[in-house]
Amino acid sequence: MRVAVDVMGGDNAPNAILEGCIDALQHLDDGDTLVLVGPEDLIKGALAERGVSDARLEIHHAPDLIAMHDSPTTAVRAKPDSSIVRMARIGSPKTDEGHGHCDAVLSAGNTGACVAAGQMLMKRLPGVHRPGIAVTIPAFHGPVVLCDAGANPHPKGTHLWQYGVMADIFTKAVHGIENPRVALMNIGAEEGKGSSIVKEAHDLLKQTPGLNYTGFVEGRDFFAGAADVIITDGFVGNTVLKMAEGLVKSLFQAIAQEIFESDPKLAMQFEPIVKQIYAKNDYHEHGGAPLLGVNGTMIIAHGSSEARTIRAAVRNSRNAVSAHVNDEIVRRLKEVAHLDPASAHQATPTGSTEG
Repeated sequence: MRVAVDVMGGDNAPNAILEGCIDALQHLDDGDTLVLVGPEDLIKGALAERGVSDARLEIHHAPDLIAMHDSPTTAVRAKPDSSIVRMARIGSPKTDEGHGHCDAVLSAGNTGACVAAGQMLMKRLPGVHRPGIAVTIPAFHGPVVLCDAGANPHPKGTHLWQYGVMADIFTKAVHGIENPRVALMNIGAEEGKGSSIVKEAHDLLKQTPGLNYTGFVEGRDFFAGAADVIITDGFVGNTVLKMAEGLVKSLFQAIAQEIFESDPKLAMQFEPIVKQIYAKNDYHEHGGAPLLGVNGTMIIAHGSSEARTIRAAVRNSRNAVSAHVNDEIVRRLKEVAHLDPASAHQATPTGSTEG
């Protein structure tokens, strides 16, 4: 298996990305390859400084980069030699790049640019209207898959419906949940509430055979074990995701401070337990999130990714490929195409990917 990593993507690039790639070698088999995408001289120098020489590491030269503040679609078109664009090209089954196709690609860079590059260069799977980011968020009752988490802030009802179908497949294949409970985020759980877009998605999800759709959930239900898959638009999803990350960090800081101030000796006893619980709820340990719906496997990691985030993301990218998620998405969307008001066989133009 070949996995490409954008060395220049993220707040802590390139050092943290390279460290993560080196650490990820432990998850690779002898026949696997980790393709490092970025400036060749920079990557060679960094590997030499670390004394790393491994036949499973390959360099794909990309002299330019897309910054976090760049306009996504404009930057993808204007910077063909950037690491994100070069990475997306070799992630396409129809790649024309000299180093050949990669089974999965991974970046912690500009999310909007990754989404734009995925749609423009890797293209969409047959029947998919708009790709969505499916983030796994740890909760007390088990993992919750949130889709969309930032790819599509202004979806149509059919987009949300397809997110439900695709995230259901991903949750079964990757998390091993046999019959995931799929729910739609809304301002209330009662029938009749929500926007016209949410109502349209609700009606389509209810009609989808083989989907364990349980209806609406509210924000307070997210960590209560109400569903295994929660569908929403990219604006709300990204806001929920970042709020959850901040809440977890703040909560554990408060717990640690209270225990230490009340009894330092007791704090020493509880420290291993607190660290263990925090590790289960730390997004760094869960790597990146797949962009469901593109023709290939693209994993988008958090902009603040550390070395351990990248290590986990490489592992998760291999799992996503092995689970054959895309094959099942194509099959399933074809099976339920009769429900799609826009027709699953009619491609829609690539829209705005700002975010």
